[in-house]
Amino acid sequence: MNSKNILIFGNSGSGKSTLAQKLCAQYDLAHLDLDVIAWKPGLPPARMPLAESGALIERFVAEHAGWVIEGCYADLLEMLLGRCNELIFLDLPVAMCIENARKRPWEPHKYESKAAQDANLEMLIQWIAQYPERSDTFSRAAHRALFERFDGNKTLLELNHPT
Repeated sequence: MNSKNILIFGNSGSGKSTLAQKLCAQYDLAHLDLDVIAWKPGLPPARMPLAESGALIERFVAEHAGWVIEGCYADLLEMLLGRCNELIFLDLPVAMCIENARKRPWEPHKYESKAAQDANLEMLIQWIAQYPERSDTFSRAAHRALFERFDGNKTLLELNHPT
């Protein structure tokens, strides 16, 4: 594996997308935000079956020699542990993640409008605050376990990366 294949994960608002975009620009890598393949379209939000998300991940990896894949889904990231050569865990304080979420620009790949994104903000902030206590695939515990299992080049960042 000569290309860079990087996984970035952490809480919502930890800076995953920002860091992914910088690394993609710096190394000319393809970018996949797992948010776009983890959920079925429409409301209420519902997870896409893991097999379907996994097939989309496989297609993305097959189409791109070098990539950055980012998200908070330990179950999806687990599928890629043997395919990446670098792992970055953004384990920022919850208060910093909440501040980042409040300042986040519109994400058109996730929301129809900035107003729709803003309407979801309070729910997102509550979800961010639960990160340390949750026991699901989006939790700090799941992310720490993923980080510990990886034997390759890995970085733990506990503060925002320089801009």
